[in-house]
Amino acid sequence: MSPLDKPQEQLPPPPTNALDKKDLEFYVRHLYLWGPHIQVEIGDFTPGPMDSLLQTTVKASYRQASQQTVLFISKDGKQILEGRTFEITKNPFQSNLEKITTASQPSFGTPGAPVVIVAYSDFQCPYCAQEAKVLRQQVLQAFPDKVRVYFHDYPLTNHNWALDAAIAGQCIYRFDPLGFWDYHDWIFENQSSISPENLKDKTVAFAAGKGVDSLKLSSCIDKRETESNVKLSIEEGRSLGVTSTPTIFLNGRLLAGSPKWEELQQIIEYELEYQKIVKNAGDDCGCEMSLPFPAEK
Repeated sequence: MSPLDKPQEQLPPPPTNALDKKDLEFYVRHLYLWGPHIQVEIGDFTPGPMDSLLQTTVKASYRQASQQTVLFISKDGKQILEGRTFEITKNPFQSNLEKITTASQPSFGTPGAPVVIVAYSDFQCPYCAQEAKVLRQQVLQAFPDKVRVYFHDYPLTNHNWALDAAIAGQCIYRFDPLGFWDYHDWIFENQSSISPENLKDKTVAFAAGKGVDSLKLSSCIDKRETESNVKLSIEEGRSLGVTSTPTIFLNGRLLAGSPKWEELQQIIEYELEYQKIVKNAGDDCGCEMSLPFPAEK
């Protein structure tokens, strides 16, 4: 058989309709240089921010890393718009604010503060330990009544004691909410001496020195009673696009990497000025009181 007689390779037709998930995947793989080793998931098409548009979320994954992109598609499937839309009267990070849970989470700072920092963190992560010092010391000292900080567990799967440390921390928080922060500071300071084998013993001994009942804490850790809380925190982080630690949100704004103190200070100061005008973010202290209407005796 001559080369001219060889059967032609059967190739798929070129993409013509962005509302066809196979066509859209083919197109975005080329757009973003996502090779076959990248797993691509196209979400459902839902109504977009304008009548002429639909929207979908494209998720790309490789091993432990993933990222999500929102695409807007014209209703005839011919046009693809990359980016975000904003409503001028709403916080630009409203969608993040609606996903972030602060109720019943470890926190410090002033209730009702105009700036809220939420840290998704891993007790075995050395970068988290560095960021924790910034939050616990410099932020608290510089903005004692203007910032409230919340901690969310996000133990990474490649860390061999991070999940157990998160479970233990939630157990301590259950028995002594303020004592959680002693544990938080202690475990970050002692990362190098902790292993999967000694984590529980060291934790129980430390907590006992702070007045936590050793038997109750040991039982909570052994039965993994707070693992569901940790998993909820992980799922929340994933819904926000968290893929690494530490990941910080400041009034809903994602701050990439571990911002240095000087950078974080400037962002906080900018946000404080912004919130004086718009008042569309910050901590819900739950302290607003109103009389029933009509008034009741």
